Amino acid sequence: MNYRDLYDLSKKVCIVTGGTGYLGSANVAALKDFGATVVVADINPKETPADLFVECDISSADSIKASFKKVYDTLGHIDVLINCATYGADYGKERQLEYMSDEVWEKGIDGALSSVFRCIREVVPYMKNNGGSIINYGSMYGVVSPDLRIYGEDNPQKNPPNYGAGKAGVLQLTRYAAGALAQYKIRVNSVTPGPFPSPQNQTDVDFNSKLASKTMLGRFGQDYEISGPVLLLASDASSFMTGSNIVVDGGWTAW
Repeated sequence: MNYRDLYDLSKKVCIVTGGTGYLGSANVAALKDFGATVVVADINPKETPADLFVECDISSADSIKASFKKVYDTLGHIDVLINCATYGADYGKERQLEYMSDEVWEKGIDGALSSVFRCIREVVPYMKNNGGSIINYGSMYGVVSPDLRIYGEDNPQKNPPNYGAGKAGVLQLTRYAAGALAQYKIRVNSVTPGPFPSPQNQTDVDFNSKLASKTMLGRFGQDYEISGPVLLLASDASSFMTGSNIVVDGGWTAW
């Protein structure tokens, strides 16, 4: 067995939804380094090192369907789908539990959970014949609650309840889809990031010190540190893994 070959992605076409975002961009760079043909599916056409950009609005089944068809028609196959994109986790008083409207609640659930369901459903026809790997992004707040005691009233990092509820659903959807799609040799796993705030969310030194101290390692994750598990799940090195969730949180949820 040549173990290096297990991580070789040179024959794989990998789609990253939200691939222009903070963690999505790191995934794109890592996949490229390991030889993959990488497609960014995003609503925001920023500059990207990906081989192909397709405009994709994950709130729309028609948009997802059209973007995946374009990838298949252009590149001939789809081997890996990374569901990194999300939306609807807004902040402010109306996003707090006791003030949240049904409309705001439903938008967050759609952005965190239903969008992942739509992407899984629409990629299955392209993976049925040759198998594939689907990687869903969960969140530590789909495993545990935020410690709301450390957040001020208007803190922009105060996580809303619909985001965590949706991400908890992603973990169960991952398990269900793994069982449903195993017959097609489609593996479905998830990664669960802990605190990976983007640079623009690291300006409040006092608050971020409190937040980082909640991890066993006493710090935030760096964007590249989520990419190792993603590479594992995208590659043949994880060929006997499905229905699994890899937690990358510096020990946050293990206390």
